[in-house]
Order: sequence, then structure tokens, then C-alpha cells
Amino acid sequence: MTNTKIKPQVPALDQDEQTIRSLYLDSLHLVERLHRRLLDVIKDEFDRQGRNDVNAVQALLLFNIGNSELTAGELRSRGYYLGSNVSYNVKKLVDLGFINHARSRVDRRSVRISLTPAGQDIAETVARLYERHVGSIQKVGGIGPEEFNQMNKLLQRLDRFWNDSIMYRL
Repeated sequence: MTNTKIKPQVPALDQDEQTIRSLYLDSLHLVERLHRRLLDVIKDEFDRQGRNDVNAVQALLLFNIGNSELTAGELRSRGYYLGSNVSYNVKKLVDLGFINHARSRVDRRSVRISLTPAGQDIAETVARLYERHVGSIQKVGGIGPEEFNQMNKLLQRLDRFWNDSIMYRL
């Protein structure tokens, strides 16, 4: 069996660069995996309740809308919807009665969205799930305030680096 991962031709790296390369690629894999795992956790919560009216991505979209009224573009920029089509999911959630949508009074081209009571129910389910996690993550997961502070600082720095990579074409 051959390895199908693409291995670009890179110049010889010194030991520090080789270490950083390996750790960077591990981090990328973890970020992707964590997002997929979050979707699995949300799906499991709805499965336990016998609900199959929305999928995990849609539930996360509803949670992220919350009490706001915003456009699909604003939702896309706020959320993390790996491998999903936000416009498709918003349309589906409108059709299912979880999202209200109306043309903006200011800009008729723009559509504003907000949650219906049924959408709020889904968002509250996700919020309760997160609150359960808050109550046990330190005891069970061994992750406390100091670890979260450090992790969040590092992830923000990585986000800033990626943003700069796009803006300044690094």
C-alpha cells in the first residue's frame, strides 16, 4: 500500500524547522479533528433525545445565531462550518421552520435571519450541552482555567498568523 499524502518538495530543513513542521502538521490535524468531534458530540446529544430534525452543523448554526438578527454572510464569518454550505443549510432551516428570514429594510438585496421559537429550542439544547461540559471538563477532562487561557492565546495567535498569511500573502 502506498502513502497517498502529498509531500511537496521542500528545501532541506534544519532540526528546529523539522520539529516545527511536524508539530504544525499535528496541530492542523488536531484542529480539524476537534471540529469534527464537536459535531459528533452535538449529533450524539440530539440522538439521545431522539431528535433527527436537524443535523449537527445546522444545530451549531442555530446556536451561533442565538438571539441575533444577522445576514448569512455575517453568520459565515462568525461560525466554523467545516465542509458545509452555509447558504444551503440556512435555506433548509428556513424550510424546516427554525429560521425567520426577511429582506433588510435598509438594503433590499440583503436578507436578515433570526431564530423562530423552534430554532431557539435547538440553540438552547446546544447551550445546555455546553453548560454540562463546563461543569465537568475540569474534573473529567483535566482542563482548567490556566490551560484554557494558554490554549486560547495560542489559537488566537495561530488565527492571526493565518489571517496575516492571507492579507500579506506570506
